[in-house]
Amino acid sequence: MTSDPNIATKLDELIAAIRGYDDPRRAATEWKQVYKLLQKTDLPPDRLGGIVGMRDLARLAETVEQFRSPEAAAPADDADTPDAETLRQAFRAFRKRLAVTRLDDESKLGRGPLSKGSDDTYAAITPPNEWPEAVWAELVRQGKLRYIGHGFYELPKP
Repeated sequence: MTSDPNIATKLDELIAAIRGYDDPRRAATEWKQVYKLLQKTDLPPDRLGGIVGMRDLARLAETVEQFRSPEAAAPADDADTPDAETLRQAFRAFRKRLAVTRLDDESKLGRGPLSKGSDDTYAAITPPNEWPEAVWAELVRQGKLRYIGHGFYELPKP
């Protein structure tokens, strides 16, 4: 899951420090360090936010164990691979949401008087939440989408 073996060791130290608090949610500086370390891994952003945002110590410990033994996590990833029909439907929904977002933006009446008009470049959108993150990750792996960061995806440039 990660190429740096020191990350798991540092995360173990932070887990021990967080467990030293009466309420683990009060360990703000330790959670900030956990977040910075987890950003260096290839964890999906939604999982990263779920662990740190919810201050979930159990999921953090589970994630550190997965760093140590990536073989145990590999079969679970293969089982979560979406089928072709699901990918097709999700990609179609993404393109539809992108088109609706463009139409919504272009139909606004309140353009600035000093602006040059409508801007036809859109950086990215958040994908429809009807499909799990694994679907979007697979579409990125196939090259149909490009991940920008913070949950935003865009169509790749031609």
